[in-house]
Order: sequence, then structure tokens, then C-alpha cells
Amino acid sequence: MRARAKLLRVGPAARLLGIHPDTLRDWERAGKLPCIRVGVRNERRFTRSDLEQLLHTDSPRRAALYLRVSGSRGQETSLENQEKELRGALQNVGITEFKVFKDCGSGLNEKRRGLARLRAAAARGDIDQVWVTHEDRLTRFGLDFLRAELEGHGANINVLHEREDASAEQELVDDFMKLLACFSGRVYGQRSAAARKRLLEKVNAR
Repeated sequence: MRARAKLLRVGPAARLLGIHPDTLRDWERAGKLPCIRVGVRNERRFTRSDLEQLLHTDSPRRAALYLRVSGSRGQETSLENQEKELRGALQNVGITEFKVFKDCGSGLNEKRRGLARLRAAAARGDIDQVWVTHEDRLTRFGLDFLRAELEGHGANINVLHEREDASAEQELVDDFMKLLACFSGRVYGQRSAAARKRLLEKVNAR
């Protein structure tokens, strides 16, 4: 008797293709990839043969690894660990061509050099995937806007460790905390700039 083919959930199927789960759902809705609906919740399932067929017909994928730590000292090991984990994930899905972008700074800072180079590479069409260990490594606020920008250039975001589904109340709390953190960071930055300006004025007045 022939063994029944194992069906993959959205998360594992997306990791096999090296794309974000939302992108996989979009492909299924667009008819690019067939799926099977199972259970009372009508959940998506995908066969490995369909996924592998799509992999073989796609052009070689060009990935970007994005690594970030908050501080500039004492966190080199964290950067190394992030890169090691992401390299292993790419190896598992057969991706051998990639670039590495790094930043040491706050995730609230929108002017990070590594992130700027990453966005420029996507705009040039040099990459078609962005891989991070956790979504807050890429940005602490405005991930949906950044995802829309990158996907507009044909680059999908792949998060290795996705957050568990949160309740509506928890999502509101998370959004509020991100807004508060963003506001606090901007106020702190303005105060720091004002303090530096006053110091320079005192020095110049001597």
C-alpha cells in the first residue's frame, strides 16, 4: 500500500520555499500554488512535491541576512549567533547566494546604515529575500510599512522565529508600547541634541 504524502502547514511550507507565510498565502490565493483545506477551521496544507516543483522552476534566489544588536559593545557574540542561525536556515532551504547587513543601534532608529544599504540593495533588485531571526531585529516599529516597501521591490521578509498569535487586546498593548517607545526615543534624542547645543554655546562663549 502506498504511503500517504505528508502535508505541510503554512509555516514549514514557507520556510521550505524561503518566503514569508503571508507571501505563501498570497501565492495560494493567486493560484500560483495549490493547497488542501483540512479540519473545521479550513486550514491550508501543502504537499512537498508541489513545493519542490515550485522551487525547481523558480530562478536562483538571492538572499540578505540582516543582523542587529542594540549596543555597540559587548554584543559581538549576539551578531555572530544571529548570522550562524540564519546561515543554517538558508542552507536547509538550499540558498547559497546571500549578502550580510549588520547594525549596532536601536531598532527605533530609521537611519541605520546597514538597514539603509539593505533597502538600497532591494531597490536595485540585488536581493529577493530578507532573513532575520526575529522581526524586532529588523525594526521595532513600522514593520508593515517596511515589508510593503521591500516587497514592492520584489524582496520578501522571512522571520526565522515568528511570534505566536496574539489576542486582539495583546496586539493593542504591543502597538501602544511600540508607540510609547518610539515617542520616548525621539524626546530623548531631542533633549540630547539640545544639551549638546548648549554645551557648544558655552564652549564658544569662553
